[in-house]
Amino acid sequence: MEKTHVAIVGMGTVGTGVARLLLDHGDRLARHAGRVLWLTKALVRDLSKDRGIADFPSGILTDNLEEILENKQISVVAHLIGGIEPARTIMLQLLESGKDVVTANKALLAQHGGELFDRARSLGRTIAFEASVGGGIPIIANITQCFTANQIISLRGILNGTSNFILTQMSERGVDYDRALATAQRLGYAEADPTMDVNGSDTTQKLAILAHLAFGVRIDWKEIYRQGLESFTIEDIRYAEKLGYRIRLLATAQLIDDNLELHVSPTLIRNGRPLAEVRGPYNAITVVGDAVGDMFFHGQGAGQMPTASAVVADMIDTAAGRTDITFRRLQLWSDRQCEIEMIPYWKTIGRYYMRYLVADEPGVLSQITGILGSHRISISSIIQHEPTESSEPNKVPLIIMTHECSESEASRAHEAIRALQSVDSECYKLRVTEG
Repeated sequence: MEKTHVAIVGMGTVGTGVARLLLDHGDRLARHAGRVLWLTKALVRDLSKDRGIADFPSGILTDNLEEILENKQISVVAHLIGGIEPARTIMLQLLESGKDVVTANKALLAQHGGELFDRARSLGRTIAFEASVGGGIPIIANITQCFTANQIISLRGILNGTSNFILTQMSERGVDYDRALATAQRLGYAEADPTMDVNGSDTTQKLAILAHLAFGVRIDWKEIYRQGLESFTIEDIRYAEKLGYRIRLLATAQLIDDNLELHVSPTLIRNGRPLAEVRGPYNAITVVGDAVGDMFFHGQGAGQMPTASAVVADMIDTAAGRTDITFRRLQLWSDRQCEIEMIPYWKTIGRYYMRYLVADEPGVLSQITGILGSHRISISSIIQHEPTESSEPNKVPLIIMTHECSESEASRAHEAIRALQSVDSECYKLRVTEG
């Protein structure tokens, strides 16, 4: 059977998983590709490091990128290094040396997708990137191929397994954020520096990619509104559960009157809805198409083998020529005119959960409801708990659920309430969705 020589740049966790699949399951992959994917070179930083693969063939590992760039036999390269630089420069070098590229680097695509895809097209090369969003969930292929008969109306997703694991620990085990994060780090679900995961940046980068695929918009991910896990406490998780909701870090993209709403924020999701039931280090995405209706995708969004699975699937499609067909047709990150405009976040409409610690004295509730009324915000429900032995003296928690209102009015009302002398500094506002 004909060989397609392939290489791996970056032999970290995912790269090692890709190597395992290529070396251990070559016959199975060959059946799907119609050719043998022959691992020829793998670029590493440390040649002496044990890769955890028994009988790793000699001569494959190298610490010299030129051995891949100058090898004319190698036609497909798995680009598995993170960050922006030198990842961007290396991808350009791979394309310019005549290689088709498969990548899992969502940060690079979110920031430099236009440049990289334009360069690939000018060179007659391709870039495949299923593993950049959702790990093992085939969401890229579904949006770019299976939904092509549809106008996608909305897309909502839990796109970061680290954050979801932390939230699950806080909800189901009753531990605070710091303990939940420590557990995630101990189990390998969180990095030593988890900032990009817990502040919503990782989710926002993935949302920027999905929004481009689904709606054609080219937007800097940093322009998308985001909130992270610092926006609430375990107390809010407990109150949400009493109200029949779970808190999840939710990415949202939806068409409103032919304009696009995009944001990432902790959100109360009604119990029983699919996204509310996603637990642990899993990802899930709901997509609504005008023809197909609601679709739900769920699976492991990170981890060695789920992500490696997506990378190797892209390598198979590239070797078989399928990526070339879709890459040319889709014209991703091209200069095609997109008529969809972004809705400023402050103009978005939603329901809100608001929690305050207020003085236990007459007139406070009427002050707060008066402020909400002056901002044209209708109240769905109010819960004011009795003081407990653990409560601050003369302080009680007040939880308000609103009906739909604009983000601008909700934020102005929230700030006005925070400014009241009868209200403690511990104040939180979160979005609410029923689905």
